[in-house]
This record gives sequence, structure tokens and C-alpha cells, in this order.
Amino acid sequence: MADLISGIAKLSPFSKKTKKDVDDEDKGDVIDSQTVAGGGHGSRQSAITKNQLSVSNALKSFLLKEGILTETEAGVGSEQPTATLREWLDKPHIIVPPEVLDRNHPLPDYFISSSHNTYLMAHQLFGDSHATAYEIALYTGSRCVEIDAWDNSDNKEEPKVTHGYTLVSNIPFREVCKTICDVIDKEAADGVNAAPIIISLENHCGAEGQLRLAQIMKEVLGHRLLSKEIREKGKREQEGISEHVTLAELGNKVVVIVEYHLPNEEESSDSSSSSENEDEKQARQQYLEQKKTANIGVIIPELAELGVYAQSVKPVNNSWFEADLENAPHHQLINVSETGLIAHIPTNSAKIARHNSHHLMRVFPKGTRISSRNLKPVPFWGIGAQICALNWQTFGASSQLNEALFSGSGGYVLKPAPLRAGGDGNLNSGRKKRLRLHVAGATDIPLPADRDDEGKPYLTSSLVHPNDLNNLPAKRKTAPYKPHKLTSFLRQDTSPATDPFWNEVLEWDYDDNELVFLRLLIKSDDSFARNPIFAVAAVRLLYVAPGWNFIRMLDLKGHETKCTVLVKFEFEDL
Repeated sequence: MADLISGIAKLSPFSKKTKKDVDDEDKGDVIDSQTVAGGGHGSRQSAITKNQLSVSNALKSFLLKEGILTETEAGVGSEQPTATLREWLDKPHIIVPPEVLDRNHPLPDYFISSSHNTYLMAHQLFGDSHATAYEIALYTGSRCVEIDAWDNSDNKEEPKVTHGYTLVSNIPFREVCKTICDVIDKEAADGVNAAPIIISLENHCGAEGQLRLAQIMKEVLGHRLLSKEIREKGKREQEGISEHVTLAELGNKVVVIVEYHLPNEEESSDSSSSSENEDEKQARQQYLEQKKTANIGVIIPELAELGVYAQSVKPVNNSWFEADLENAPHHQLINVSETGLIAHIPTNSAKIARHNSHHLMRVFPKGTRISSRNLKPVPFWGIGAQICALNWQTFGASSQLNEALFSGSGGYVLKPAPLRAGGDGNLNSGRKKRLRLHVAGATDIPLPADRDDEGKPYLTSSLVHPNDLNNLPAKRKTAPYKPHKLTSFLRQDTSPATDPFWNEVLEWDYDDNELVFLRLLIKSDDSFARNPIFAVAAVRLLYVAPGWNFIRMLDLKGHETKCTVLVKFEFEDL
């Protein structure tokens, strides 16, 4: 009987755990070709024009009452927004400083919007591989994509791209190269994103397969590959006898990152997953044994030549940040898992940041992130890691922050001065700041088709700071909005649940830093159930426009919506 009562208690709708503990603000839905995230939002033509947007009567009345608009400009009671409001709705809520977009610096000076396991459309262990995934990632802002290349036992002439030791399907390496080629040509023709596409090549091929990789890239990508002249200049730069190669010089080309194996290099523990079954573990062990006997992993000269400007190494000790990397290649790129790096940050962040002011770093998700969940990029950006490789399959919290950093940039953002050559690696200015977020209300919240408009929408916001290594951002939220059902037909100032009016101020005190972000989620305070997320947005505080602005909200697929939130950011030095 006691067990029965205990079981019933777990099902009780009045249990605190039922409502709060299952609520997950990190989740996102699968992205597609209509997604505008990753740097595409603000740099692509909007799918929803200002003529499709509206402003609730409650917000019009607020703007009139506060003296922000005149009676004519506000147009209270009219169905369509006035010309003044339409112009305001079309105004971006961020202003990206021109210096952030300057491309006359060397590549290590930039953050690069980056994708991990780009070929996957969904799950890391049993999803489908599609060349289309590269097209989606690149068009939505990614500038660094990953290719896992394997020998193809069915056709040795055509290596395949897949996630090893899993049930993931595979695609021809040639097809991936053709897709990248088509994107480059279209961007060049349109004059859009005239910036390099970086291929992070994860090689699992033997000598014969590697030769085919090099031949296929030369054959398919041809003149789109980084020119030999620039590669040689990059080599002279590394030797200290030439000026830096700038991002502008790399142009509309493909930069290939090829692995460089250090002596005594060990297989990364994050390459495996605790969810592997016995067949997968056996396949992995068989591959490792084959790798030793067949000398797989040694990069042949023909392939190494293509990666001369960026060579990926997995460090075997701490020499890369303590002094100089032992047995280093020219233009080293430290390729490290999130768990391998996070352990060093508390005590060595300044040293790592100084290393990253001269060399590239790629941080990839730990192997146990099998459901396409993501690493938290902000602390890694805070130490100057240029490439935070995100699982691009879903538009979750990390992807939203990635969108906030790269919005309107074309996928490359200049790092703050302390993280570039000559900087001390410390982003904190030493000052304290206070943020007051004035939240007026929202219009046209996108409710799912299976809901009526009886929700209780509220806005919850999280301040994301590089110093937060434990992923515990400071949250603030408005009270849930409750429409007056019985009197709404008599009161013009009462809005439906899709157009809530909050008129609240949310506050945070924080250490001043150029890489602080704010995530905004519109949720519903549902009884006895997890609170659903209706719309999301994220902003880098450095970019926010002054005064009152309408923030265009996205859905969990990263699509634009008709939903806007009227807010004002107010900053105070403490």
C-alpha cells in the first residue's frame, strides 16, 4: 500500500516537481531552410515584412500615455499601425558597431559562426546525413562546417561522410564538396558573405582515401580553394617573415583545416559515447587497431598541402598555453572538447586567452551530447576561442546566443581588443553595471494550433555572462498576464493573451564585459504542466539600440514570427 501511495504521489498534479523541474529552457526545434539563425538574422532578406506586423492597442495607449508618440502617431483604436509605427517596427533593435565587422585583421582575431557534425539533420547516433544540411548551415550563417570523412568499402574511389560507429546514414564526400561549391558560387554572384568558408576536416581515411579526398577537393572546388599564394604567405607569416594574412585576403575561398598528429597523441575520450552499443564499441576498437597497423592518421603530403594555413592538433599536455606547443605545426589550431577545456579555465583563463590571440582554437561538444544538445559557448568566447562548434540541428539556447553574437555579421565578428594580439586576455573592465530592462508588452504571440488564447504569458530573461562557468544565468521575469474574461468586451485597454501588457522593469547588476548577452523567452504560466515556450530572442548587450524598440521574436525553429516585444534597455554605471 505504501508503494502504491508513493506511486500516486509522483503522479500528483500538485507536485512541485511536475511543474518546475521538467521545464526546459535550453530546448529548440529542428531547423530548416527558413531558419534565420547563426548570423543570417539581420543579414538576409526578411520573410515577414513590416506591413505584416501590428501593435496592440494596449501598447499604443502606453506609448501615448508616456508621451513617446502623439495621438496621431499612436493611432489608438485603428486596426493598422500608423506610418510612424510601421517605420518603428522596421527599425532594427540592435546596432552592430562598424569596427566589429572590420575584415582587415588576421583570422585569429575573429569569432567564427561554426557548426559541428554538419552533415547530420537530427540525432547524433541514428539521424540522417544529408548534403542539404551543409546548405542550410551555410545559408543560415555558419562559416565553419565539419566533414567526417571515412573510407568507403563499397567504392574506394569515393570516400563517404558519416558519424562513425553509429546508425547514421552516409553521403558521398564529393556530394558535400559540390554543395559547398554551389553555395560559394551563389554568394559570389549575389555579392553576399564575401568571406571564407572553413572546412574542419575530420579524417578517418587511410593513405589511399586521403589521396582521393585531396583530389576530389581540387577537382570539385578548384579555384575556390584558398590559393597557393595565400597559403604560402600564411606559412611565411607563421615563420615571422611576412605580414598577417587578413580575413579580407581570404575572400570567397575555402580554407581547409587538416589534422596534424602530435607524437604520443591519444584518442580523445570525448570521441566515444556512453550510449554506444556492443557492436559500435567493437567497431570502434577494430578501427583503432586498424589505425595502428595501417598507420591511419598520418596525413599524406597531398592532403596536408591543402591545410597549410590551419592545422588541427589535439594537445597531449598543457604546453600550448603554458609556453609554446611542443612539436607544433605552422598555423596550429587547438582542437579540444568542451570538457577538456573547461577544466583549465578557472586557473588558466588569461594564459589561454593570450594563446588564442595568436592561434586558432576549435571547441567541440562532448561525446555524450547525443541528442544534439549544445555546449555553452559564451565562457569559451570569453577566453577568445574563435570556433565554438555547435550542433546546428536545433535552435536551442546556445544557437540563440550564437545568433545574438553573429546577427548581421555574415558569420565573422571581430573579438574585443583584450582578446586580440597585445591584449591581456581579461575582458572584465573592473566596473560594475546595472541593466534595467523596461518591458511594456508583446503583440501577436504565436500560440500553437492546439491552444486557445487562454494562456498566461510572461517574459523571462536571463543574463548570460562569460564568467558563469556553471551555466547558472541570473533570471528575472514578469508576472503572468491574465486577461479579464468577463470584462474584456467592455474594456478597450484589456488585451487578449496573444497581446499581453506587462509594464514592468527587470534589473541585473553585473561585471562590465563586452560579451554579456540577454536571452528573452515568452512562456505561459500553465497550471500542472511544463511552461511552454512560444517565442525567443537573444541580444548582445554591446549591440542594443538606445530608447524604446520592438524586438522581433523567433520561434524554436529559428523562424521569424509576427511577434514583437516593446522594450527599453537602460544601463547605469555603479
